[in-house]
Amino acid sequence: MAQGFSLKDQLFNADTVGLLGDHFQKAGVFDAAPFVADVLAQMGPLELKERINLIADVLAGYLPNDFEAAADAIISALPPALDPTKTDGDFGHFIYAPLGVYVETYGIAAHHSLSLDLLEQLTQRFSMEFSIRAFLNNHEGATLERMQDWLRHDSYHVRRLVSEGTRPKLPWGKGIGLTQDQTLPLLDQLYSDQTRFVTRSVANHLNDITKKDGGAVIERLAAWQDAGGQAEAELDWMRKHALRGLIKAGDPDAMLHLGYRPDAPMNVTAFGILPENVQIDDTVEISLELTAAEDAPLIIDYVIDFVKSNGKTAPKVFKLKQLNAKAGKAVAISKKHKFKGDATTFRLYPGAHRIHCQVNGRILQSLDFDLR
Repeated sequence: MAQGFSLKDQLFNADTVGLLGDHFQKAGVFDAAPFVADVLAQMGPLELKERINLIADVLAGYLPNDFEAAADAIISALPPALDPTKTDGDFGHFIYAPLGVYVETYGIAAHHSLSLDLLEQLTQRFSMEFSIRAFLNNHEGATLERMQDWLRHDSYHVRRLVSEGTRPKLPWGKGIGLTQDQTLPLLDQLYSDQTRFVTRSVANHLNDITKKDGGAVIERLAAWQDAGGQAEAELDWMRKHALRGLIKAGDPDAMLHLGYRPDAPMNVTAFGILPENVQIDDTVEISLELTAAEDAPLIIDYVIDFVKSNGKTAPKVFKLKQLNAKAGKAVAISKKHKFKGDATTFRLYPGAHRIHCQVNGRILQSLDFDLR
């Protein structure tokens, strides 16, 4: 049987570890071969994060014991910074992530300022959004003060680190204690950035905040609209991306902010799911006909109340159609939906389910169906 894709093996293998070792060998810091051998001898059974930590630990045994000397060695071994002419999609090479772990492990206690100097350089090779969070937790004031300088940095990778590193809910990142009152002023200075790599991070940061305080995000986006510091098209993209969680949840204030009236007058007919008795792994057709009483932009979703293991139900929203409806003109919409039984992230349970038609966040019709 063919093996499935392995991200850990793609990112950390003999070639990539050898690349890191070669950097240090060419800089005259240490010989690559024993370093690579030590890493590979232990790396096989480890998961991705464990491999990063292992490489950092092995590296510590090859670098000078004195952190300042080790910092000089790391700087001397770094490859050229990522291409500054790009504006998006240049994440760098994951093999440099262990360097950030080394810095946060060995520099955080007694070498805070020098460590931030290193992270500033490292993030121009691979994002240090995970390592910077240890410094925010241990040296909050001084790290935020340094971030004020990074807001004006020539490298968009360093500017992005301010937004991405302070995200409230950074995926796979350590928790941090910053409040939105501390981070929103940082975003005020980044939302007008000319690189999508930065503005996407700003929007993702705002989406994190919406999980706790959607009103604050909508208020900030409205203020940025009034300020006019960002191109209209880019800010429109940022607004949609920042509010995507609220839009999916049908939040009326978010809908209104983006121009979708929850109370837009309309009539939904012929809403249906066929067949009504559904087997797990079946593909059904969901359909409806909609007529708006006036011209209006619409976001049309369907929501399924899925049965959980405890017999209760929980809603899950699916996109159906986004359109600009014309007054009095009927629109027929349909979509195939597979009730996939072997999904890795979502398990289906048989029982009585319900499906809803949701337009601009408002439930307009509902139907019951059985999943067997």
